[in-house]
Amino acid sequence: MSLRHSSFVVRSLGWLLLFTWLGAAPVALGQATDPPPDPAKQLIQAEKELRATSDALEDAGTTETLKALSDRALAVQRDADGLQSALDPQRQQVDARLEQLGQVAEGTVEPPEVSRQRKALNQQKADITAQIARAKLLSVDAKQLGERIEKMRVTQFSEQLSRKVASPLSPALWRSFAKDVPDDVHRLAILYRLGEDAARKAIAKHGWNAPLIGLAVALVLFFPLRLWLRALGRRFAASERAPDGRLRRSGLAVWLLLVGTLLPGLAAVALVESLDAIGAIPPRLQQVAETFEVATFVAAFIAALSACLLVPKRPSWRLLSLDDSAALRLRKYAWGAAGLTWLSIMLVALDRAARTSEVTTVAADGLMALTYLGLIIAILTSLARMHNRQAAEAAEAEARADPRAGGDGKVRGAPRRSGWIVLARLVGHIAVGAAVIATLLGYLNFALFVAQQLVWVAVVFMAVSLLLKFADDLATWVLVPSSRAGQTIVLTTGLSEARVEQAGVLLSAVLRVGVIVLGLLALAAPFGNLNAFLGGLDSLSGGLKIGETTLRPSSVMYAVLVFLVVWAVMQAFQRWLSDTYLPKTELDAGARNSISTVTRYLGIIAAVLWGLTALGIGFEKLALVVSALSVGIGFGLQAITQNFVSGLILLAERPVKIGDWVKLGDQEGDIKRISVRSTEIQVGDKSTLIVPNSELITKTIRNMTMGNAQGRIQIQFSVPLNTDVAALRQILLDAYTDHPGVLSDPAPSVFIDSIANGQIAINSFAYVSGPRAVYGARSELYFTVLQKFAEAGIALSSPTDIHLVRDPAAKPDPDA
Repeated sequence: MSLRHSSFVVRSLGWLLLFTWLGAAPVALGQATDPPPDPAKQLIQAEKELRATSDALEDAGTTETLKALSDRALAVQRDADGLQSALDPQRQQVDARLEQLGQVAEGTVEPPEVSRQRKALNQQKADITAQIARAKLLSVDAKQLGERIEKMRVTQFSEQLSRKVASPLSPALWRSFAKDVPDDVHRLAILYRLGEDAARKAIAKHGWNAPLIGLAVALVLFFPLRLWLRALGRRFAASERAPDGRLRRSGLAVWLLLVGTLLPGLAAVALVESLDAIGAIPPRLQQVAETFEVATFVAAFIAALSACLLVPKRPSWRLLSLDDSAALRLRKYAWGAAGLTWLSIMLVALDRAARTSEVTTVAADGLMALTYLGLIIAILTSLARMHNRQAAEAAEAEARADPRAGGDGKVRGAPRRSGWIVLARLVGHIAVGAAVIATLLGYLNFALFVAQQLVWVAVVFMAVSLLLKFADDLATWVLVPSSRAGQTIVLTTGLSEARVEQAGVLLSAVLRVGVIVLGLLALAAPFGNLNAFLGGLDSLSGGLKIGETTLRPSSVMYAVLVFLVVWAVMQAFQRWLSDTYLPKTELDAGARNSISTVTRYLGIIAAVLWGLTALGIGFEKLALVVSALSVGIGFGLQAITQNFVSGLILLAERPVKIGDWVKLGDQEGDIKRISVRSTEIQVGDKSTLIVPNSELITKTIRNMTMGNAQGRIQIQFSVPLNTDVAALRQILLDAYTDHPGVLSDPAPSVFIDSIANGQIAINSFAYVSGPRAVYGARSELYFTVLQKFAEAGIALSSPTDIHLVRDPAAKPDPDA
């Protein structure tokens, strides 16, 4: 097999393994051992390219030529910006080496070797600085040239749309066309013979192997492989392995779109590459061959998009709210639009390659515009019929539901009207009317542009609708707590199911915004050069320079990724510490909570610092930011800082811990949680008291359970003087001893506080295991003591209140 045949086989396999090749390309590039290019030579080459682009601008006569020149200017601008990015680290390295040498002290002479090295470094720094300045100037010049080209391109584009020729109703146009037809047919025949001669010579030299292999590969891609992949997708979507919910339908639609677009396009590529591998395509037809590949991809995309959205034979998988007859009819029109698009693209390429006359081009544009308008009118007519049919069915359903007309008052499946169909009809009628008028007046370019844009807008709208559904279904399915991915995220990160579901909604929003942006770019593509628009994003990709630090989007994304990874690792470590290791230690719950909380915040701090480092912000720059914020912290954030420091003190010194019973002012309760800002205390009514940590540090609190403090029971009462105090004392001691909660050490005790006013004041003490047991044990002892006192005949006395009341009816004593 010849070298050209081998090249063809390799390229064919490369197209078949497209995604594998794309995945392996960065590795191959990373393994390249070629030396880095010289920045000075790159600058000279870029300057030559910019001068050549500027010189070629004078001969640019078409918008396509201007677009190519705009792309060249944009490439020069990107090269210049890349040189700046590549030279900046080199200058920083030279500055670091000069800094290591230091300054020469006055009155001293440094060694000759150091002097020569300093001189060489200074010269190297000067050269790099000059190259950076040249690169910046070249970038500005390229940007200005690109803006100039874009203005010229917009002007030419506007002139083409507003260009007026003879009306298709004018006999003069067709007389000129009939006059130039023989010459144009002769030009096309020459072009055909040119291609035929090149193919005959190539086949005679290299044989039929490459064309036959290319044809076989194209047929396999287009028919059996495409049909098999479509059937495989349908079987998977109908199986139990497919994801539940709406993703079944939208995922199948996207799969059918990819298969229906890539396989026919790759078949065209394989066929063209097989002919190009043996040199069967002459240079004059190279552009036609490339256009054939592009046209096949575009037409296949339109056909596949309509097939996956309409699905005329499987209404249960249909994503659009259309009936079967409308779906079948619109499917035929979609095939017509795909074929017409392919034909119009190829006609433009053949017209340029054959260099046909201007009147033939005008006539072909007019016929193409009228054909497009006829297709659009047919589509609008079908939509109108469907709308009228839905309106009639809705009216009939309302009539059946009207009790006054003999109905039962129940609406049975009244069809819902499609609002987008009404809007499409309105916009389509207005655009078609304007295009027809423009055609009759002789503005054929405008009419053809409007007709093509109507088809393109419909295609983009349907594609965006499909991708929006798929993005939403995919995001909500991946991050739904019931899915495997959602469960894995919940287990690895410790996030709640609600947070995972919220992340799915946010991911869906981001993906949908991206799809909408792509759709807007696709809609704006026919009106301008997208490369120029994307070139404007280079300034954004270049980053925002803050001092000596440049914040680039890639750096920001990398820093966010580093933060999330470190944070996830620290969260996993904290869960292992809290759930696995700490429970096996002898630490109490409060100590374990302190260690877990401190570990959590240390993890957050580590993740933030690591992310800032990945962003290019060192600790010395962070110290400057902290010092700049110190004034704000001293005034506006003083309370927050105080509570934060107090929380760290509480976690470290542990004057109070989780589970302690504390009394703060007139509030008391159990400590349930200690964070770095506040402490949660559960009071007696089960409500939660949130106390700033500074309150626990700066104020006096009573810790009822600190150091395993025991609870003390105190019972006080008074008895008359004639009471048998010895029996009373024994009853109290027996009650304390018999109670299971009363401790024997310290032993219970009974005392006489005082004897006054005919009463004996008794005071007794007993101890229980903790303060929380005091209330219940004391209540049980009250019941026991009162019962035994009653059995023993011991009466308790209570103080007597004496009130003197004057009788208002009594007469005053005159002798008083």
